[in-house]
Amino acid sequence: MKVYVCFPKGKAKALTMSYDDGKIQDERLVSIFNRYGIRGTFNLNYGMIDKEGLTPPRIKSSRINELYTGHEIATHTMTHPTIARCPMTEVAEEILADRKGLEQITGRIIRGHAYPNGSYNEDIKQLFRQLGIAYARVVEPAADFALPTDPLEWHPTCHHDAPDLMEKAEFFAEFKKKQYLKLMYVWGHSYEFDNHDNWNVIEDFCAYMGGRDDIWYATNIEIIDYMDAAKRILFSADCRRVYNPSALSVWLEVDGDSVIEVKSGTYLEL
Repeated sequence: MKVYVCFPKGKAKALTMSYDDGKIQDERLVSIFNRYGIRGTFNLNYGMIDKEGLTPPRIKSSRINELYTGHEIATHTMTHPTIARCPMTEVAEEILADRKGLEQITGRIIRGHAYPNGSYNEDIKQLFRQLGIAYARVVEPAADFALPTDPLEWHPTCHHDAPDLMEKAEFFAEFKKKQYLKLMYVWGHSYEFDNHDNWNVIEDFCAYMGGRDDIWYATNIEIIDYMDAAKRILFSADCRRVYNPSALSVWLEVDGDSVIEVKSGTYLEL
């Protein structure tokens, strides 16, 4: 018997997006994502949200819940410092204040992060584990479409300004080998589309990648939580019996010809 873990609904590919700073251009970006069924994570600085005089302005706290419905909100520190240069007590304060503020606005439990200015080190990663951060995105691109081996040093596939963005998208969309789980992860800042006058880049990307039956469109935390649930699945020695102790359904492909949903708390004979 050959058993593979799948993404939800038996899919083998996932797409996620990550955008930083919560500036006013997120309004247009979210509308594009929603039009094409793309989902992502928006990394916000609580200390900047209702601050006056910023150019471009930030999304107001009164707008956050409605705008980001269906997407994840994650931390990006309170004030956007280069945290690898800061005392660890300051780093802890930056993260906890950001978490608390965003959680107060949204009513959510905020567990994700994107490192401001791409700044981090091993001590910061260790600290984040103690502060309830489940993953943190860096800026250096990954070499392939692999899932993260270290969630607190999560390398995206590429920035949206990568010259080979559409080449990567086409390769990913056409990839059919279901023995691999593949993830495409694109990041950036929405204000860059105004700065570079290239909103067509994200419009074209989302139009091409959206609406595909074989891709799971997920937020960053959904991918982390799902893969954590998959790791908790318990199998008998011959893999014919399975138990799911997690709170999420996990999908399995059995012998290449059937896909099975193992619901939360259930025991199945495969």
